[in-house]
Amino acid sequence: MADDTADRPAPAPVDTELSLGTGTPPEPPAAAVRLFGPALPLIRRYAQLLAGAGVERGLLGPREVERLWDRHLTNCGALAELISPGAHIVDVGSGAGLPGLVLAALRPDVHVVLLEPLLRRTVFLAECIEELKLTNTEVVRGRAEEWAGRLGADVVTARAVAPLERLIGWCLPLLRPGGQMLALKGDAASDELNTVAPSLPALGAVSWGVVDVGGSLGPAATKVVRIELGATGYRHQTRRSQARSGRRARRGSHG
Repeated sequence: MADDTADRPAPAPVDTELSLGTGTPPEPPAAAVRLFGPALPLIRRYAQLLAGAGVERGLLGPREVERLWDRHLTNCGALAELISPGAHIVDVGSGAGLPGLVLAALRPDVHVVLLEPLLRRTVFLAECIEELKLTNTEVVRGRAEEWAGRLGADVVTARAVAPLERLIGWCLPLLRPGGQMLALKGDAASDELNTVAPSLPALGAVSWGVVDVGGSLGPAATKVVRIELGATGYRHQTRRSQARSGRRARRGSHG
């Protein structure tokens, strides 16, 4: 795992004047109880924060509260099966903390950076970390492009952030050599991956595919696009080199 201690950013400030209100989410289904195990009390508390302050501040739609467990919490928790012990994770466009906060609560062995550009969201995230007493998590306010080549993540996660075509340009530069990008994409995963696959070798990727996670979780099961960098890491592409790569890919596709 890369040692990024010297370049680790300062945590985003917490606005103590805002109230972290709580709501009443539905009870967790049996699948969530099995998945989260000892972490369930933390996840339930986080669910209350999402249903309260998360809705009040516009980070979660009111209609999402009733499907908070299957559509959001358990769905994100299923991603943990793809993450190695002790991994350094960067969650891009973390928003309300999905999947980053869920992974931090479920996997105390990992370190999670919640990367988010909007102030109101970073305030909420920092308050959640304090409320949940998570010591393996930090909030960084900024865009992925601003931290390219500086965070040395083992894993970069993203959920409902952007189409994969844009997402790879934001996420791959945050990875160390050999690191992997995990994008929760659901039913659109294969189509989006097929669109970007011709450009991946030139960016330093050596393997990619769609992985089904949470097969035993019923409605919370989902599909994840996984892209792994090789030993040389991410390779920046200029517009000229992108055009050359595109021409080579098109020639190759016709044999």
